Amino acid sequence: MRFHKSLTERISGMMNASLLGLLALLMIFPFYYIFAVSFTSYEEYVASELILWPKRWVLDAYTYIFNAKEFIRSLGVTIFITVVGCLANLLFTATMAYAMTRNIWGQRTFLLLVVFTFVFHAGMIPTYLIVKATGLIDSYWSLILPNLINPFNLIVFRQFFLNIPSELNEAAVIDGANDLQVFTKVIIPLSKPAFAAFGLFYAVLQWNTYFTAILYLNDPAKFTIQVILRQIVILNDAANTLTSAARDAAIAESMPPVETIGMAAILIATLPILLVYPFLQKHFAKGVMVGSVKG
Repeated sequence: MRFHKSLTERISGMMNASLLGLLALLMIFPFYYIFAVSFTSYEEYVASELILWPKRWVLDAYTYIFNAKEFIRSLGVTIFITVVGCLANLLFTATMAYAMTRNIWGQRTFLLLVVFTFVFHAGMIPTYLIVKATGLIDSYWSLILPNLINPFNLIVFRQFFLNIPSELNEAAVIDGANDLQVFTKVIIPLSKPAFAAFGLFYAVLQWNTYFTAILYLNDPAKFTIQVILRQIVILNDAANTLTSAARDAAIAESMPPVETIGMAAILIATLPILLVYPFLQKHFAKGVMVGSVKG
């Protein structure tokens, strides 16, 4: 049987589609503008108030960035922190969450302590003193260990593990598996959506490391890419106060405009996270419902 939509339903559908399309364009346009400006020459950037499509595509900004040792080094540092930090976050969060689903001594006390840290934070100064006392200042581990376990992610992980049928655990135990084997052979394969969702959350958190890098790192060679991007923004603000003669001198030295350098740097720093998401989308759609009430 074929159903026909009424005129009101068709108009409502068109209005909803138009509104969602407009919102999508508003969110996509900043990324497109960054992309367009990063490939624009200095002369066209100065002459145009709004660049939607460069008349002449140039790679000067990208060439300048990839030839800069500071940016490449910071990119490598950020990749290391993101990969190692994300794996450590998932490992410790998942193992602690699984342990809190077992009948162990003091389980309720540990859960209350986790909830307490979720509500009350130590603060910046006490955390800095702890990091300093443990000798982690100016170390990459100072960006990973203080944020090793997120209390909210731990609680949701625990709830996800509790939703897994206990009969599967009992069957594995009957077959002779210990707790570690049950976790690796049964729990982890059934928890791919949770690992994908929280892995993406942790990866974005580690990739965007900025404030803690400034707080705990003293060596500029260990700065993350976000700190370098901030320095580029400061350079951009300073360049806006330059006279036309100074700008002409910079052009004469074949240095790309700081505006296009900043846009190219932002695009390079954002692109890896955008490329990772499609590979996790299948599991991410399920993972966002982790811990939800089932009907």
